[in-house]
This record gives sequence, C-alpha cells and structure tokens, in this order.
Amino acid sequence: MCGIVGWVDFDRDLRTQTHIAQRMTDTMALRGPDDEGLWVREHVALGHRRLAVIDIAGGRQPMRTPETTHDGEPFLVISYSGEVYNFAELREELRGLGHWFATRSDTEVVQRAYLQWGTDFTHRLNGMFAFAIWDSRVDELILVRDRLGIKPLYYYPLPDGVLFGSEPKAILANPAARAEMDADGLRDALAVARVPGRTPLRNLFELRPGHILRVRRGQLREERYWQLETRPHTDDLDTTVGHVRELLEDIVTKQMVSDVPLCTLLSGGLDSSVLTALAQRTASAHGEGRVRSYSVDFVGHTENFQPELLREAPDTPFALELARHVGTDHREILLDTATLVEPTVRDAVLRAWDLPYGIGDQDPSIYQLFRGVREASTVALSGEGADEIFGGYLWFPAEQPTFPWHTPSPVPAAKLGAAFLDRDLAAAIDLDTYVKDQYADAVRQVVHLPDADALERRTRISSHLHLTRFLAMMLDRKDRMSMATGLEVRVPFCDHRLVEYVYNAPWSLKTFDGREKSLLRAATKDLLPHSISQRKKAPYPTTQDIGYDVAINQELGKIMAEPASPILPLLDAEVVRTHLDKPITEPYSMIARSAYTEPPVRLNAWLALHQVNLVGINT
Repeated sequence: MCGIVGWVDFDRDLRTQTHIAQRMTDTMALRGPDDEGLWVREHVALGHRRLAVIDIAGGRQPMRTPETTHDGEPFLVISYSGEVYNFAELREELRGLGHWFATRSDTEVVQRAYLQWGTDFTHRLNGMFAFAIWDSRVDELILVRDRLGIKPLYYYPLPDGVLFGSEPKAILANPAARAEMDADGLRDALAVARVPGRTPLRNLFELRPGHILRVRRGQLREERYWQLETRPHTDDLDTTVGHVRELLEDIVTKQMVSDVPLCTLLSGGLDSSVLTALAQRTASAHGEGRVRSYSVDFVGHTENFQPELLREAPDTPFALELARHVGTDHREILLDTATLVEPTVRDAVLRAWDLPYGIGDQDPSIYQLFRGVREASTVALSGEGADEIFGGYLWFPAEQPTFPWHTPSPVPAAKLGAAFLDRDLAAAIDLDTYVKDQYADAVRQVVHLPDADALERRTRISSHLHLTRFLAMMLDRKDRMSMATGLEVRVPFCDHRLVEYVYNAPWSLKTFDGREKSLLRAATKDLLPHSISQRKKAPYPTTQDIGYDVAINQELGKIMAEPASPILPLLDAEVVRTHLDKPITEPYSMIARSAYTEPPVRLNAWLALHQVNLVGINT
C-alpha cells in the first residue's frame, strides 16, 4: 500500500521542476513511511511513497522495465498503490508467455501484464489498486483505478497534461493547481450524496471506479473497463449459498498473503465475525497460529450503554465471545472523549480526509483505532462492504423517494449538512433540488431484468445506489483514516467476483429466511456462535458522552467569535447563536452530529487548511 503522485506536461521541461515533483511526493509520507522514489523526464514526473507489505526488499518504485527504447528509456515506468491478490497466478501465466521477473512483488506483475495485454490487463486483476503507468514507447500516461474504488486517485487537467495523486494534497502542492470551490463544490461538500468523479474543488476530479484515464499530447480521455451488470441468476438457494461460501474462503485466503503482521478488525457483528473466523481457520490450516483481532470501545460505554435508534446492545460482549469461539489473540482499543476532541487528533483527521467530508465522531474514533492497531500490525482485514452487497441496511426493501441513507434521518435533505447556512445562500444552492436531481440520475443508471416485479426493481435500485454511491463514502473513510496511520486495510467483501454474483441474486434469496443478509448467514453459520449469527445489524459505534458535543459546540463558538474564520460569510449567525444558546441535555445522535454540528466546523477547518477561494458563491 502506498501513495502515488505524478505530473505530465507536454508544454514544459519538467526536469527543471524536480523540486516541485519532490514536494508533491513528500505529501504522501504518511501513506508510505517505508521508502520513497521519484522519476523525472522531460514531460513526465512520477513520485512514490511506499508502505512495504509484499517483497519488502524488492518492490521499490517507481519501477522501470529492463526493456528500453532506442534512446535508452524504459518501455514502462509504474507508480503503484494497492494489492493485486491474484498476482501469483498471473506471474505464472506470464512466465509461460516468456516473461521473467526480478522481484516477488505484485507491482512487477502488473507492469508485465500491461506489456503483454495492454489495457485489457485490467480485466485480469483481482484486488484494490490505483496506479500510473508511463509508456515511453508512445509517450502516454495510463491511470487506472480498481472496480469498486477501494483505493483513491485524483487528477487535475492542465492545458496539455495532468496532475494526479492518491490524495488532493499531492495535487495542491503544485502551483499549477488552484484551490477553488464554487456552488457545485459546496453542494457536493454538504449533500451526503457523493457524485462519482466529482469533488468540492473546481477542476479537481476523482478517477471513477472501474475507469482508466489516458493522457497523451493534446488528449485526455477517460474510459470505463468495469461496471455493475444486471444478469439473470440461475442458481438455486443451496447452490447460491455454497458458491458464496466458496468465494469467501478463496477471497480470505488470497487476502491474507502478507510479509508483515496481519490482523482483523472485529466488532462482534456478523460481517467482521465471519472474516475473523475465516482468517483464523485459514491461519490454522497453514500452521500460522493465532490471528490477532482488534475491537474498539469507549470508556464507560459498555457499562453505561443506552439503546439507540440503530443499536440495541454494545459491541464488546459479542467481540469477546467471537474471539473466544474461534481462538484469536484479541485486543481492545479503549478510547475516551477527551482524545476524540483533542486538536491534534482532529487536525490529523482533517488532513487525512483532505476534503470536507466526514461522519461525526466516527472519524476521529476510527483514526484512533487504527493508530492503536498499527502499533503491532501493518495489514488489517475489515468487514466493510458486506451491508451494501448482501442487503444489510434495515431500510433496504422500503420504497425510497431519495437516497436511502437520507430517509432514517428526521432532517430534510435540504438541511443535511447545511442547517446553519445563510438563508439566501441556502436558497441559491438549493440542496433539496440538487439531491433530487442526483438521485434521479443515479436511478436512471440502474438496469432491470425484463420480468422483474416491483419489489425486485426497488431492491435492485437500492443495491445499485449503495454499491455505487454509499459504499464510496465508507471506503474513502476507511482508506484515509488507515493510511494516515500507515496501516493497510483490506476489504474482502469488496472482491468484484462476490459483488457481481450477489448483486444479481434476487431479493427473495437474499432474504430467504426473513432476515437481512440471509445468504451471508447461511453460508457461514457453522463458523459462528448463534448469538452472533443472529445479531441485528448495528453501525460503527459512536460515543454517548455528552462531553463530545459540548466540545464541538465550543469549537463552533470559537469560529463565530473569530472574524477571520473563512466560513463566517456562509453562515446565518443568528441561527448558529440560537443553537449554541440551547443547553445540551443529552448526547447528540450520529445523525445530528453529521447534519448539524460537525459540517460547519469541518468545512471551516478545510477552507483554512488549503486556503480555498470561494468562486461564484454569493454571500
């Protein structure tokens, strides 16, 4: 796992700009604490920061081919981030085709695969990845991102070239990029309705999942190589359950390959328990002993727990039960509110996100969890994605007039993230219409089977929305918080083979026993205690300490008292003061934090961090 950066400009000699390319590379230090590299030629610069996971000695980058052009340039140079889990099989296939290898790394396998098959090689890759290949034979840059968007990749078009990086900060380190936000950017920052490819910054784009970007002189073209496809599901229930189990076993086995310490993230819910049980079974079969597992809790949370809208019980007892059941070496990361609101922690979270996104106190909590995990492990398996794939969210079968994750909230779409905006500005950006338009556009992209009934059409829409819109937010958070601590988090449920297969299973199979995630429960029931196999879906925990909300309100008060606060012109001061004058009698919910208190604090800090100029936003 690593951080990549790059710069292509056919209008200038980048050999005189090495110091800027180095500055861009340096911004990725947290993503790659183990090594760095920079390769510069007349019109291209590729930078790399490495977190060494496989072939620690031999995987240095940017990696060049031994084959060279007539003027001595390597055919290909690659700057690569991620893991290709089927690299061993691909290496053997490529050897059979005459290729030889100088390293044991998956990076070299990807490089040779491109030499052999061109951009068609993307269909052969199984994994999470974002990488750049410079092809000196034709002076072309190829940017590639994995099918589900597990690993991030951003780009900023130039008049004749492009800047790119794993995070926006790499691009903004180049003076050719401008940090500007217009009304559409503000909508994107506040709406909780992320649009694939869009960011809050003008001219800064995210390479969409399953896409390639080609950059040649005078040409920048994005191409799609993968998307969710609707196909008939012909397997019966027993066959479907059996195939899900086969896929899960193969996926976990492949994703446990690592030359550094590996662990699992264990909440005690169905998803993380399944992965932990399979990981321990795999380790035991290979004589590798006990897998390390981690859970998170807050000081006093379990003892003083109060049931919430989406959570009936605390996680800790279930995590401990699963660890005892399968025999992992279990450890608990215990957090307190003081840590979650600590300025250094919140600043680290903001710099990790690098964009004004976030979900209440979950961000600093997950960041602190990963910091604790990284003390003894470099790679972790996470259950992210199972709810989106298997239909785990409780609102799944209901008919929705908007994005399903908006409907459990008592906050109207127009207020999500924008409760404190100036009234005229709120009317001008019209978040309600924006969300409706984005929802309608997302629904239009869903393909249905000709004979699908109303329930099947409704649940396919929900599945598609979660896999193409909601999952992106969850994966981004996981990537940013983990890589900011030098931890690689793998997400086995996001293997594209499992996603494609389960996506096309009819809703009647996904809920055949009257419960959510029926297929996953049935495929793994022999691995888990009954209490965990039958446990209801519960989200990642949030603190129930009122002190957290007091601290955030105090931060909002400081913003209002500082005339230079960049967000001040965007806010309705009277509405904010009315909010601050109300005493806090009980902890806010996750939804209230995400919709009301956190957005202005987060946005203000982000505007200040990157000195973002507001363009065309009338205040």
